[in-house]
Amino acid sequence: MQKKVEELLEEAIIYSLPSWTHNKEVLTKVLEAHPNIQFVSVVAVDLGGNDTDEKIPVSLFLEDMEEFLSVGVQTDGSSVMLQGIATLNNAKVDLIPDLDVNWFVDYNYDHLYEGNGLPIGTLRIPAFLEHDGKRVDSRSVLKRTADYFAVQVQKLLKKHPHLLKELNIDSPDEVAEVALTTATELEFWVKTPEDYADEEKLSTSQMLKEQYWKRTKGSVRTALEETIMLMDKYGFVPEMGHKEVGGITAKIGVTGKLNHVMEQLEIDWKYSTALQCADNELFIRELIEEIFENHGLEVTFLAKPIEGVAGSGKHTHMGAGLKLKNGKYINLFAPKDMHASYINSIGWGALMGLLKNYEVVNPFVTSTNDAFNRLKPGFEAPICIVGSVGHTPETPSRNRTVLVGLVRDTNNSLATRFELRAPNPTTNAYLCIAASYQAMLDGIEAAAESKMDDHQLQAEFSKKAGEEKLYLEKDRAYRSEEDVFEDFTEEERNHLFAKPPATVWENLKGLENYPDKKKVLFEGEVFSEEIVNSYRISILDQWVKELTGRIIVDNMALVRNCKKLHGADNVTDLDVVNWEKMNALRNYLMKDSLERKSLFTQIREAVEDKDFDLVSNLQLEMMEKVSCLKQLYVIYRRNLLEEVNGYYEHYRM
Repeated sequence: MQKKVEELLEEAIIYSLPSWTHNKEVLTKVLEAHPNIQFVSVVAVDLGGNDTDEKIPVSLFLEDMEEFLSVGVQTDGSSVMLQGIATLNNAKVDLIPDLDVNWFVDYNYDHLYEGNGLPIGTLRIPAFLEHDGKRVDSRSVLKRTADYFAVQVQKLLKKHPHLLKELNIDSPDEVAEVALTTATELEFWVKTPEDYADEEKLSTSQMLKEQYWKRTKGSVRTALEETIMLMDKYGFVPEMGHKEVGGITAKIGVTGKLNHVMEQLEIDWKYSTALQCADNELFIRELIEEIFENHGLEVTFLAKPIEGVAGSGKHTHMGAGLKLKNGKYINLFAPKDMHASYINSIGWGALMGLLKNYEVVNPFVTSTNDAFNRLKPGFEAPICIVGSVGHTPETPSRNRTVLVGLVRDTNNSLATRFELRAPNPTTNAYLCIAASYQAMLDGIEAAAESKMDDHQLQAEFSKKAGEEKLYLEKDRAYRSEEDVFEDFTEEERNHLFAKPPATVWENLKGLENYPDKKKVLFEGEVFSEEIVNSYRISILDQWVKELTGRIIVDNMALVRNCKKLHGADNVTDLDVVNWEKMNALRNYLMKDSLERKSLFTQIREAVEDKDFDLVSNLQLEMMEKVSCLKQLYVIYRRNLLEEVNGYYEHYRM
């Protein structure tokens, strides 16, 4: 330990502080040896996924460190998203530091410390939000999940000896720890400021696959390389950074530098424990934004920043393992023989549990209008509750159209895990991962109680719709090794895999329509009615405010910009017909009269009446009509001889 401390003190710049440093003695030495670390920030994550950030002088932190580490700091609950929990007459919330995870130092490279010329640093300390003695934040939900999962697996191993045999363990007493291993893949778009997206060019480039896995150039290349190198210094162990499918080729400006940059990137890094994984991602997102902005590039983590072009996902990989007292590590889902079986019985239970209970997991995965813009057929974004494991145990799943895929390597059993493909960069990773593991555990317990072996459970999972089985619902199918979009009609998909929600409201209703499944979230007191209700209120409020205050406003601007472009010269009857058809749609969307209210007005009034079923239906109609208007305007413009600049297809990400 002493040697580790001395090494930290000798480093010119420190990037992270592991859990063994989180005591008064070591922290005092480290902070005094690095005076450029001038601030401390306590980072809690509310139920909306928002993280707190406050600048506390290090001098104040050093003065009263013991109390700070044990009881944290207080804040007003109105400043965080805890609707229904932190009320006006009971708003005090405590931020309690988490001493068991890595802490990171965030550096401001534009602000140098006079004493040594190094950048000013802020020690970011992950924390929990505590209200009335209860921890009610996203991080605490995930921590309770990991703890409860570990306890329940230990109980199952003691109760069901056949599980030990599958795992090649003689006694449950050999197990020292049950660990959740989790990783995310982060996709995002970058662009030069003041540039606009051209849907047609981007769509054509995507179809021609001109960008995917191509070389990065110029400022994008530099920013990507800097990001990966800095991630390595922080200990995130970056594995890959590359171009994704979206984007167009940049141009060289008069300065000799690339401009008109607009492309999609992905960065991956090594897995961690579930809570540390979510903490890492939270910090990495900020890191990416700051580095790319330093190179004059804007970053967006929106799920679907450009209509008609590939959106950004955050595929989430979830596994579990056993650490034995002899130091050996065993994957909890891997079979004895990787060439003979896909996964073991615990793995089948986890997969079935996630899919069976997904209606109450989905509200924590897909919670914004933007997220639903991405989840549409044709863009490899999953919309159906269905999984894939591969055609044979030796042929890994490569089906990109399913919700959950089994990831495995016949030569490395430790790589066995599940990939949830629905999350996007704005998904609250803490709650998404927590709800997913709670659902998995429900299936694991059912599989263990059934005493079925892996082949019997494989048959259970591969059931056809209408077949009565032990755990899965009779009227649904849960496995597809085919392309869900190419090989099934929409009607067939809805029949086999259930009709997917199309709006935020439809998704939130899953928490009401499936009370038995919702109970799964409450097992082990991981979630609570109070937390779920607060989350529901927050997401519902966000949905309607964005709908009325941003989406309708943006669509109004779009309607106004779809102007009449033809004059008296060089006009044909087709131009007139196209314009009249389009203008009628403009009026339907936006223009009120004494006899009829426009679609935009109907939505606003439905929101005021809190008729959310109607709001949801009208939103879907609006999306369809606006999309139609865009297509009509493109057709109308194509027949005009004069070039027109500034038309609607060019818009900001």
